[in-house]
Amino acid sequence: MKMNALQNAFRGFDINNLDFKAAGNWPVGVKFICYLLAFAVVVGAGIHFLITDKHKAVEQEIVRENELKAQYEDKAFRVANLDALRRQMADVEERFSEILKQLPTDKEVPGLLEDISDIGRQAGLSIESIALQPETRTDFYIELPINIQVSGTYHQMGEFVSGVAAIERIVTLHDYSIQTTANDQLSMTINAKTYRYEQN
Repeated sequence: MKMNALQNAFRGFDINNLDFKAAGNWPVGVKFICYLLAFAVVVGAGIHFLITDKHKAVEQEIVRENELKAQYEDKAFRVANLDALRRQMADVEERFSEILKQLPTDKEVPGLLEDISDIGRQAGLSIESIALQPETRTDFYIELPINIQVSGTYHQMGEFVSGVAAIERIVTLHDYSIQTTANDQLSMTINAKTYRYEQN
């Protein structure tokens, strides 16, 4: 009985003469199989696109998870080293304060010029001139150039340069020129620079 019903469902259908234009006249069994295949294709496509979207979302979350882990590790490292960083900051501030003490204030610049003159005289040099030049401002400090002209022997000049370098205040020496004078002495022109911190 079941076999007869199944034969009736496919009666008159020849797969070799398949005509989609006459699909409405196909037997019930063939129509059922076609509907079932179409339904499976639609469901399969839906599942495929759903899984693809979910897979992309999972991949994005994995990337985001790795980024969050990296941020967490970075912040954890910073927190773990916070005390060390604070100690370093305090050390830097202390060193900066010590350096600031080596920079002359406005009131101390004349005394610094006097110290340079004394060093030159103690070295045996003849001080021709020590003149403060116009200051130059930068973002963080003010540069105070000093033009120095002295005369004496080579060793006296070396002693003078060493003495200026040993001053407690920060003084740098630049652009020197040495010439021989008529009485077999040496004449030296040198630019010294000291600095003042520009407080905002």
